[in-house]
Amino acid sequence: MTLLIIIIALALLFDFINGFHDAANSIATIVSTKVLTPFQAVLWAAFFNFVAFFIAKYVIGEFGIANTVSKVVIEQFITLPIIFSGIVAAIIWNLATWWLGIPSSSSHTLIGGFAGAAIMCTMMQNGYSTLGVESIKADVIIKIASFIILAPFIGMVISMAITIFIFYAFRRTNPHKANGYFKHLQLVSSGLFSIGHGLNDSQKVMGIIAAALYAAYTKNHIDMGIHSIGQMPDWVAFSCFTVISLGTMSGGWRIIKTMGSRITKVTPLEGVAAETAGALTLYLTEILKIPVSTTHTITGSIIGVGAVKRLSAVRWGVTRSLMIAWLLTIPVSAALAALIFYLFGAIV
Repeated sequence: MTLLIIIIALALLFDFINGFHDAANSIATIVSTKVLTPFQAVLWAAFFNFVAFFIAKYVIGEFGIANTVSKVVIEQFITLPIIFSGIVAAIIWNLATWWLGIPSSSSHTLIGGFAGAAIMCTMMQNGYSTLGVESIKADVIIKIASFIILAPFIGMVISMAITIFIFYAFRRTNPHKANGYFKHLQLVSSGLFSIGHGLNDSQKVMGIIAAALYAAYTKNHIDMGIHSIGQMPDWVAFSCFTVISLGTMSGGWRIIKTMGSRITKVTPLEGVAAETAGALTLYLTEILKIPVSTTHTITGSIIGVGAVKRLSAVRWGVTRSLMIAWLLTIPVSAALAALIFYLFGAIV
């Protein structure tokens, strides 16, 4: 029971960190274009993060992404020590990238940690005679990992299309007047993206908590647990959406600087295009029930609006560094979780 409570607390802590780590995704452009102050912007984003709970529960009617995340590891292999190790690894990587100002993926961190700990556990149980991959659903992980490339690419293509359409539609409008329109529209596009952020990222932690409750019942015979991962209690969803909103309110100023100005200079018009493209991409992946990185999505969208102006407007050196961090996230998180399980798995 104690370990289950610790895991739930750590999962919600990760959710909070996810909120301030990813706050930049939905507010970087409205801060850099001075539509809102940083404090106003985080309140705006946090509100729509929480609104996403009601959309998921009462409009969509399910938490499909949470279900996908919970099944990264095959159910019979899920244990509380595995989940503990994965969450600790994910928290360490998230804090490290936040400190360095690198907009990495919280979702891929969590998935990598969960899978890495399960692989190490299986290897240890088999006397290191196997690679341990029989404990994970490789097809699910490959599908999720493929969106490290697909999510920013889809966001980039959509944002380029929206930007070109806007340029054409407003070609005869006074630039100063058009800029005023788009400053107000940025509030709408930022809100739409924040809803997508809440829908996507809150469910990742929900999936981990659901897996922990399942392991608690089936392996540890704790009454607080659940018979199957699909029986997730309502308090799990409400808690996760609430905590990520609080995390967003705390802000992530280091990453806001990277997202808002270091990739490319963004105007209000381009901010609307990027945020709308990012939101549409997140809504698409919600339909597909695939957890993706909101960071990757909005970064690709910002690159898209910059590339429409001219390719040289995008700071490709910064972008290349971000992409390297993205590709490293799953393997580094998996290795870190495997090490943590090796060192502490028997204790917890």
